[in-house]
Amino acid sequence: MRRVIFNQKGGVGKSTITCNLAAISAIEGKRTLVIDLDIQGNSTQYLLGSKVSDPDKTITHFYKDCLGVTLFGGGKEGLDTAIHETPFPNLFVLPSHPELEGLQSRLESRYKIFKLKEALDGLEGFDAIYIDTPPILNFYSQSALIAAEKCLIPFDCDSFSRDALYTLLNSIAEVKADHNQELEVEGIIVNQYQKQANLPRQLVEELIAEGQPVLNAKISPSVKVRESHTHSQPLVHYAPTHKLTDEYRALYVEIH
Repeated sequence: MRRVIFNQKGGVGKSTITCNLAAISAIEGKRTLVIDLDIQGNSTQYLLGSKVSDPDKTITHFYKDCLGVTLFGGGKEGLDTAIHETPFPNLFVLPSHPELEGLQSRLESRYKIFKLKEALDGLEGFDAIYIDTPPILNFYSQSALIAAEKCLIPFDCDSFSRDALYTLLNSIAEVKADHNQELEVEGIIVNQYQKQANLPRQLVEELIAEGQPVLNAKISPSVKVRESHTHSQPLVHYAPTHKLTDEYRALYVEIH
């Protein structure tokens, strides 16, 4: 199963959700790959403890390959050579790199938007793939939406996020109609949810009343998230008995 975690609004927890779901998947015995398409490289740092300095050991190598810059030819070899083992069993990452930004216009002009899907279709050995995306609908996020089967949408509870959500759902529907009929919005993940506060509860209730696919499992705010980032350990490893970890486990169970 290939899942993309996407929102055009920044700061909604995409990388945290990506890595924590992937870590649980790996603990469940599934050989799991995280693909980091965000030039900020937060998922890369979360899982490896640092960013990868050599672009030829990141997904940049694959995209250079697509442009004929390397010795390969846009095939799955460009992915295989850049996949890193993490310190956690069954969990692997295809790191991001800042050089992705400079490649984008060339990839767009040569219409390489299907290359990630083609490469993943031929990639063997993984039971689950989670794709982290930049907080904008650009070449890389569109490539991820085309390559994925399911889309998870992080949502933090404020009015600006709600307005952005409708635009986001329209963008996903357009990609589905034009490029990927298999793509499904698997659910909206309510993040930073404070159930005692009136506004978050009201926003969630309104989205549900509208028929939006809001997932039952909700993620609470907690300092444990920042601590786990600092220690480069997903919560299931850093704080396995914490309430927040249980919420991520509930989210994982719900989408499976």
